Amino acid sequence: MSSKPKFVYVTYIRSTPEKVWQALTDPAFTRQFWYGAYQECDWTVGSPWKLMIPDGRIADSGEVLESAPPNRLVLSWRNEFIEMREEGYSRMTYDIAAQGELTKLSVTHEMDRNESKLIAAVSGGWPMILASLKSLLETGASFAETRRWPEGM
Repeated sequence: MSSKPKFVYVTYIRSTPEKVWQALTDPAFTRQFWYGAYQECDWTVGSPWKLMIPDGRIADSGEVLESAPPNRLVLSWRNEFIEMREEGYSRMTYDIAAQGELTKLSVTHEMDRNESKLIAAVSGGWPMILASLKSLLETGASFAETRRWPEGM
């Protein structure tokens, strides 16, 4: 019996759950730490969700499955711009919880498909994005490496 692929990342951010939620959902924030990409969504259950590449292409899309600001957001998630689209939808969950003066952010990205290329790809992408988010919220500056979409992608 094999388990389905899953990526889990947990970090602690010197911020409030409300500010972490805002950073994860507000396009002005997202552009600063997610390679210039931004999301189009109203964050209500059943709403469509898109991660937009700065040149107007859709990077990923899906639907809001759960939304409980500022503590939990669950999206269906399908890659739209590279060869992983045929894998179908994955599930991405943000769990955000106050822990004293810190906020615990847990990101779980999982796929109901063995040997998922998408989960392998997000396992390489999420750590830099989330570390840059942490830097932005704690210092006011994201990583320079995450402010622009990579050339040729």
